[in-house]
Amino acid sequence: MNFRLLPLLAGLLLASSVQAKPRHARHEVPPKPLGLRPALVAFADELATAQNWDAAALRDQLSGALDLPKVRQLILPAAAGTAKNWGAYRDRFIEPKRLEAGVAFWAEHEGALARAESRYGVPAGIVVGILGVETFYGRITGGFKVLDALATLAFDFPAEHPRAAERQAFFRNELAEFLKLCHENGLDATEVRGSYAGALGLPQFMPGSWRQHAVDFDGDGRVDLINSPDDAIGSVAHYLSEYGWKPGQATHYSVRLPADPITRRRLLAPDIKPHFMAADLVEAGAEPSEAAREHAGPLAVIELQNGPKQPPTVLLGTENFWVVTRYNWSAYYALAVIELGEAVARARAVQIQQQTPPQLPASAPQ
Repeated sequence: MNFRLLPLLAGLLLASSVQAKPRHARHEVPPKPLGLRPALVAFADELATAQNWDAAALRDQLSGALDLPKVRQLILPAAAGTAKNWGAYRDRFIEPKRLEAGVAFWAEHEGALARAESRYGVPAGIVVGILGVETFYGRITGGFKVLDALATLAFDFPAEHPRAAERQAFFRNELAEFLKLCHENGLDATEVRGSYAGALGLPQFMPGSWRQHAVDFDGDGRVDLINSPDDAIGSVAHYLSEYGWKPGQATHYSVRLPADPITRRRLLAPDIKPHFMAADLVEAGAEPSEAAREHAGPLAVIELQNGPKQPPTVLLGTENFWVVTRYNWSAYYALAVIELGEAVARARAVQIQQQTPPQLPASAPQ
């Protein structure tokens, strides 16, 4: 990210002023082990019985997991009233360094991407877009110990979260899936690192998704989403195909919505779930693009905010757009994935064209 000179100088001055007063620096309290709380003991005993594991050893392992305050903070939703901004969100991902990395990744793994597209019907650009948004093509896969992160969310989930009980149950299940995954793959559960929510490897699969959807795509006899880009590529494509990706279908179309606020709210109410046929939209006063009018399936009317001063971006999402949101329940995420994949494909085409030597005209017959 590039910064203008004045903010940079101001930041450096501020940093130097802070460094000049080390005696006043505040130290974070080290995280403490979760301990043998009743819910943890019950979980360990039930899982150990189901898997025929040593219950005492599992209790000891889980009780020693660290309760991470940072994880509890990060899992909370954004404060109410925080304005969303699609343009700013997009710019985090469609930027020169990520495009350069995406072109290099595509070139290095062209064969695996082509095989995944052929086998599962998911375009290479979509897979490249997901891996680019998720981990910058493996550069940023998370620095949290997954056992600590998942145990924190399983047994000390923040009560102030609006869906605390539901989310805690989800992470308790993912903790069980993670421990099974480690047993199955010979991984040291105390050393595996990932995101603050327990997502793993290049594609940031949750442990349950790894066990259900990941595939051995490099043919070495094991599934490794942490070290094998080919396995990550095949697993992403397989995941999307399992959720209903339709080969050849567009992901979205343009549309102009009616000005009437009541009608707009009705059309936007289903959110990212495809709900309306093109004829329904026309009848409601919307103006879908010509391509959208020819679309045979249901469509979602999607609105992305652009901050408080700019008009929103609106589009029609197809069933394939919906499939991308199965990876992350967000229209902003899905459109960033799609547009990053498209941008990398364009940059790749330019690079290939520049590297192709010009064809010399055939010599005239003698």
